[in-house]
Amino acid sequence: MDGILYLTELVGLKVMDLRGRTLGRVRDAAVIPLIDPDRIDRFLVGGGQTWLTIRHDQVREISLDGIHLADEQLTPYHSDEYLLRVVRDLLDQQIIDAHGRKVVRVTDVTFRIQRHGAGEILKIEDIDIGIRSIFRRLAQGVLPPRWVRRVQRPIAPHSIDWKTCSIVEADPMRRLRLNLSNRLLEEMHPADLADIVEELGPDDREAIFSGLTSDMAAETLSEMDPDIQASIMESLETEKAADIVEEMSPDQAADLLSELETETAGEILDEMEDEPKGDIEELLEFREDSAGGLMNTEYVALPATATVGDALKALVENEDLLETLNTLLLVSEGDKLVATVPLARLLLQDASMPLRQLASEPLIKAKVHDRQHRVAEMFDKYNLLCLPVVDNDGVLSGIITADDIISLLRNE
Repeated sequence: MDGILYLTELVGLKVMDLRGRTLGRVRDAAVIPLIDPDRIDRFLVGGGQTWLTIRHDQVREISLDGIHLADEQLTPYHSDEYLLRVVRDLLDQQIIDAHGRKVVRVTDVTFRIQRHGAGEILKIEDIDIGIRSIFRRLAQGVLPPRWVRRVQRPIAPHSIDWKTCSIVEADPMRRLRLNLSNRLLEEMHPADLADIVEELGPDDREAIFSGLTSDMAAETLSEMDPDIQASIMESLETEKAADIVEEMSPDQAADLLSELETETAGEILDEMEDEPKGDIEELLEFREDSAGGLMNTEYVALPATATVGDALKALVENEDLLETLNTLLLVSEGDKLVATVPLARLLLQDASMPLRQLASEPLIKAKVHDRQHRVAEMFDKYNLLCLPVVDNDGVLSGIITADDIISLLRNE
């Protein structure tokens, strides 16, 4: 033996007692993730009308010839909600390859045989998805395992490290009992995770989003097709959906809620905190194809008399906006827009310098009722990164960013 055993070889493998007599054949094997996420903890053996359970510490030796026991005190198998069964729960199921950022279907599983005390155990090493594993499935029970290994040698292996796999489990209670974590998914870029989720069915999508943190769910949702966004949100518990919407920018949240049934959107808004709720409700009043429907209410505005030092202090206070912020807005009494200041112009300036001296000229702005095509033309004509939006009285209402325009054009 080379220390490797495939699931296609394990299923049907003889189990022998201390005298070498066959007790039955392996029908399945199970991991208990709460105890050890890699080790096969139980072997399920079919012998006649009854399935028996063999614990990992009852095994003396594992080979292609069979499993030899060191302890014959076997017990009848009873369904255990803490067991992840390899044949029933993994084979032919979709899982997420977090490293390769894709959804794959399991066609075989590779185990590593390891010494453990006086016996041997199996550890899950790889999930097999390539031509090799398909060949083993086709040859299972037809050709002897040693022949299969010999014939498969010229075929390049294609497998995924078990440690980089995330299991899709639609039942949230079972995920909890099995101790299945979304850690690997939350380490991915939201755009990559969005691509993966879009490949899954409705139940699996709901399962993924139910287990994600609200901020990760919000970032991932914002990268997805509007129809799928709406489908996911409508499937979630209202409290969870509200938590996710609160983590989104107001313009994204408003766009999302506008895609939902009126009753569903109302229930989510009722569950939200007052501050983000107010911003979102204000945006929902504008036509979707207007500047008001495109704009975001997250920006940094300062008095027209502010200095560079005031601006730096404001940036520290709005650290959560720095990733997307590129322009400061200056307003007069009554919040009327008077100027815009690109952040880059603050560099190397004295703290006492008035921001008005660094303002862009001329002042370019849109009105809340301007149509989207007009806004897009302004971005193209003036090569803008940010466009402030004002109401009919010139009062600052929000901003539109280049990212908003890119999303608009992509959806069209």
